[in-house]
Amino acid sequence: MSFQVFGIPVSRGVAIGRAVLVASSRVDVAHYFIDPAHVPSEIKRALRARDEVARELESLKEDMPEDAPHELAALLDVHLMLLHDEALLGATRQWIVERHYNAEWALSAQLEVLARQFDEMEDDYLRERKADLEQVVERLLGAMAAEQGGAKVGAAQVVQRDFAGEDPLLLVAADIAPADMMQFKRSVFHGFITDIGGKTSHTAIVARSMDIPAVVGTREASRLIRQDDWVIIDGDSGVVIVNPSPIVLEEYRFRQRQSELERARLARLRHTPAVTLDGERIELHANIELPADAAAAVEAGATGVGLFRSEFLFMNRDGELPSEEEQFQAYKAAVEAMKGMPVTIRTVDVGADKPLERLSANELRHEHVLNPAMGLRAIRWSLAEPSMFRQQLRAIYRASAFGKIRLLIPMVAHLSEIRQILDTLRRVKQQLDDNGQPYTQVELGVMIEIPAAAVMLPLLLPHVDFVSIGTNDLIQYTLAIDRADEAVAHLYDPWHPAVLQLIASSISQARAAGKSVSVCGEMAGDAVFTDLLLAMGLRNFSMHPSQIPSVKQRILRADSQKLKAALPAILSSEDPEKTASLAFAANSQRMH
Repeated sequence: MSFQVFGIPVSRGVAIGRAVLVASSRVDVAHYFIDPAHVPSEIKRALRARDEVARELESLKEDMPEDAPHELAALLDVHLMLLHDEALLGATRQWIVERHYNAEWALSAQLEVLARQFDEMEDDYLRERKADLEQVVERLLGAMAAEQGGAKVGAAQVVQRDFAGEDPLLLVAADIAPADMMQFKRSVFHGFITDIGGKTSHTAIVARSMDIPAVVGTREASRLIRQDDWVIIDGDSGVVIVNPSPIVLEEYRFRQRQSELERARLARLRHTPAVTLDGERIELHANIELPADAAAAVEAGATGVGLFRSEFLFMNRDGELPSEEEQFQAYKAAVEAMKGMPVTIRTVDVGADKPLERLSANELRHEHVLNPAMGLRAIRWSLAEPSMFRQQLRAIYRASAFGKIRLLIPMVAHLSEIRQILDTLRRVKQQLDDNGQPYTQVELGVMIEIPAAAVMLPLLLPHVDFVSIGTNDLIQYTLAIDRADEAVAHLYDPWHPAVLQLIASSISQARAAGKSVSVCGEMAGDAVFTDLLLAMGLRNFSMHPSQIPSVKQRILRADSQKLKAALPAILSSEDPEKTASLAFAANSQRMH
């Protein structure tokens, strides 16, 4: 039966493929594809876990006191029966053989299939056995984790091939943790669907960086869609079509082909300088998560890296932080890959939607009880961990000997933070000098993502070399909207007059002070806002490499002086979006 699910469109385009469900579990499950040569050993892992759990359950039965309730022994028998049921381990084996899922993923995928079957049973007693099944699966997953020593699988073990044959795969989940997204980024998925999230949730940002369609905030998708269902993701309208009719399928295949042709046309602009019609040269930089992403930035025609999100070096590490040497090698690799172009490295921004496995009791309290977006994150966390902060800064400064690096500090809101940062930098440079380690001049910048920083920018500018406006958080904090919460996602509004006033004021003040200014949030990569940002005087945009061609096309067709003339009316309007649309459309018509 065909049906539709509606959500929030966050990455444009059309994806068609089979659904791969990542079920939510109370046990942390790694999801990755294995090499065909490892299929037999992965099946043996699952069977060893079954045998280990069976021994545990048999031991519990034998050690049960004589006065124990009869129902308890019967319950253990049910668990043993489920454990040896071919519908569980036999089908899990099929997921490993046919899809090359790792054992944990295969087991959780089969749990999802069986759980649906239990939910549809009419008999209450049988329906309630789903809880027993979940407990058995959790025991199996626990046994596998114990055998692995609790280690998580590193990104290097992710296989970049589609073992579904000709059928593309679409990932469906309640939510996708940032750490998992970094593994999936190297994998084979052609689109994402999640139950929760908003336009600037991490799933949305990574989907756009991969240039694949995504719909988030669907609420029910992971419950309604089944494993291997045929699914269409319409990333333009936010519609997910499950088991489409042949006519609908062909219509979307046509749209998919048209989208591919448009991408190919835009790719031809790769080596064209981004210069407006009135001669203003615009710098188009790339946002990257890992050093390997720098190659895509160069390929897309980026003239630098405007945001290297260093926190992703700290994830998927089972609680271990990267050493100074490891960080140095990563930053050096990114700098060398950019071939002399500048690389802006943001110091670690953990917390909120990007927690680390290594959290203290106090940090856990912030992470799970209080609002994490307002808690101990970004520069606050770095200043609270001075040893870690100095280690990262030393690695960044050491890498500066191999190319131009700029240092960006996230979430600054107080002058006292700037003073602490400057003092730390003095200590770090002294340490490097004492050790005879070379480094060069590194420009210091701060992110404008808290309204307080935008308002007090004149006080910050004398202490820094540049500023970068992070529109994602600036909008979130200005409007008091949790940008990952689909319940209020409709109120997340980049066109809000207060947001536009803060952005325009920040750009104007930075330029007046002779300091460079960029926008590295999602607004920079959305061609809808290109004319507006040019009108505000922005000359440095930073975005995901995949977004550069469409923004560049907009820049090549723009006259920045004519756009600037429309800015006062936009900023004073009750409906800035409508006013901008009319004003910029009129300019476009005059130019043609």
